[in-house]
Amino acid sequence: MKNNPATKQSTQKHGPQTEAIHGGEPPRHGVGAPVGTPICRTSTFTFSSTAEMKRWAEGKSKAYIYTRYGNPTLAVAEGKIAALEGAEAAVVTASGMAAISSALLGVLKCGDELISTAQVYGGTYRLMRDVFPDMGIKVHQVGTGLLGLEDLVTPRTKCLYVETPTNPTLRLVDLPKAIAFAKKHKLVSIIDNTFATPVLQNPLAMGFDMVVHSATKALAGHSDVLAGAAVGDKHWMDRIRQMVIYLGGSMDPEAAYLLIRGMKTLGVRVEQQCRNAMAVAEFLERHPKVARVHYPGLTSHPDHKLAKKQMRGFGTMLAFDLKGGLAAARRFCDRVRLFLLAASLGGVESLVILPIYSSHYNMSAEELKRADVSPGSVRVSVGLEDTEDLIADLKQALA
Repeated sequence: MKNNPATKQSTQKHGPQTEAIHGGEPPRHGVGAPVGTPICRTSTFTFSSTAEMKRWAEGKSKAYIYTRYGNPTLAVAEGKIAALEGAEAAVVTASGMAAISSALLGVLKCGDELISTAQVYGGTYRLMRDVFPDMGIKVHQVGTGLLGLEDLVTPRTKCLYVETPTNPTLRLVDLPKAIAFAKKHKLVSIIDNTFATPVLQNPLAMGFDMVVHSATKALAGHSDVLAGAAVGDKHWMDRIRQMVIYLGGSMDPEAAYLLIRGMKTLGVRVEQQCRNAMAVAEFLERHPKVARVHYPGLTSHPDHKLAKKQMRGFGTMLAFDLKGGLAAARRFCDRVRLFLLAASLGGVESLVILPIYSSHYNMSAEELKRADVSPGSVRVSVGLEDTEDLIADLKQALA
């Protein structure tokens, strides 16, 4: 078996929903061709001779050898994600954190320094806070406004890492400004595009070197699989693939199949979820018990104009702060009926969660302040239920 050439996507050839369905797929015209993606459920692959195996060991053959190194089902998932992001290549992983850690460790080594926005997913934050210092990697943090960015650069700085919109307060980073800074100082630029999805923004087209995703979320979209992805040009993806092979964060073929299936409806899901999220945000902003709503689609959001400029929609995620603090937030989360109290996001079901008990647990008061997370913050992942039913559930939970 040979690697699927569909993983080598140079540009997005069609619209995002067309790419979500057809991108990365092998030719499907002809008698008996399967419309669905076959699951190549195997850990290892055969060779016809020792001579062929020797060619593989010398790097002269693209044959499959072991699923940790590659698999035909994984190749379809990689081709589809690459097509959606308009990239040359992609690497899928066992989780979003596997993609993030493999991407960063593919760039950084002992003695290097990293600049990261302070507002990032809690797992990413703890990786940088608790693990990287033990590896000799120093992390500098900057706000989403990128103020003072130039003061953080040293001769050891190798990478700029940003997340936008941020988890959970939906702040935005000015992407052209970030790219200009990275290029000026010859830094590798990496962006977490999980919240926006390739439907709403394509950072590679703006100049970023790599995009990472928790594909568990909107890309898969059904709360039934753990998955991650790194996307970029072939040079970087070859390095990230080697890091995934070394660290073992490889994706299972069954998970790859679920990811492929989920991505085929990405565009229509995100479109409807964005409409629902706007309706939910507008309702919450009018409610007397809500102190503040974090949603870029609202004119009250500090980054509303930036969102209109660099995104094609305002997203499926929002957060809000209740006037009664943690006690009120807990009462609300305990009272919802249609919304589910659960971690994760991006699925067809609407979810609520308290960041201080999930993504931002084990953080000090100062760290929570920098992340703009209060004890009364509730994060909302808006699903595909009827808008009127979502609003009705919010009303009863807040009553």
